[in-house]
Amino acid sequence: MFLGLAIGDALGVPFEFKSRIMMLQKPCTTMIGFGTYNKPPGIFSDDSSLTFCLAEALCQDFNLEVIASNFMKWYKEDYWTADNDLFDIGITTQNAISRLINGEKAELAGDFEVTTNGNGSLMRISPLVFYLLDKDVSERYLICKNVSSITHGHMQSVISCFFFLEFLRNILLGKDKFESFELSQKTVNKHLRELEIDEEVLSLFNPILENEISKRNVDEIQSTGYVIHSLEASLWCTLTCNSYEESVLKAVNLGGDTDTIASITGSMCGLLYGQNEIPGEWLSKLYRKDDIIDLADRMSSFLERKV
Repeated sequence: MFLGLAIGDALGVPFEFKSRIMMLQKPCTTMIGFGTYNKPPGIFSDDSSLTFCLAEALCQDFNLEVIASNFMKWYKEDYWTADNDLFDIGITTQNAISRLINGEKAELAGDFEVTTNGNGSLMRISPLVFYLLDKDVSERYLICKNVSSITHGHMQSVISCFFFLEFLRNILLGKDKFESFELSQKTVNKHLRELEIDEEVLSLFNPILENEISKRNVDEIQSTGYVIHSLEASLWCTLTCNSYEESVLKAVNLGGDTDTIASITGSMCGLLYGQNEIPGEWLSKLYRKDDIIDLADRMSSFLERKV
């Protein structure tokens, strides 16, 4: 999953902000470099860095303040960057980390305004699925909410993260991608209604919670940095493709927030298809590949000892 995420991120970095029309004219077909940020092939961005900051914290058990501390370390010291250069950061995430630096509690540092629903917590939350695997749904939701709220506290961001983690959890439990999606719909719908989440908020998730998103046309899929768009696009790429490579290339070629949508898609498809299905040429170019594998091993070993 970690490698799948980082590869998707690195594929998308050179194309970030390019329109869909531009991508149609000259699509991404393999891993290249330079482009938007003038970085060499294999460089991952904040999407992967913050994911790995969370994973590092989970190697020491679950603690919101440790997670927040790692985010600050990334911001101030280039911790878990690909090449010791923090070259991309979202405004909402930057504002939250500034509050953390000024002493705010982790669960209160994020923005709670409706206008701050970028994909900054969705892009980094995937490692939490391993910690949540054996917990009941109420605890899974509450922990997800707190981890999202370090940077993104609005309900749209929280629900997006919750659905994403439920989908990953079902894959981990051995379900295929379509069954994972359907089970996630049922679980998330039921729990959110038990919590009496506002119907106006829930209606924004209808394409995910009520409909078969895999049957939507590409023109109905938006690939912006808005958290619900990013979740929809990533699920669509995962459900409409049959391999890791096809899925992440499809994500990049949607244009827009290419690195984040490809990294979210890559985490789903890395988990679905496994490391051996990721093209070896791409893996060979990925910065810090051995460090990423070591992190996955350390987190796995710690969580297995706890069980």
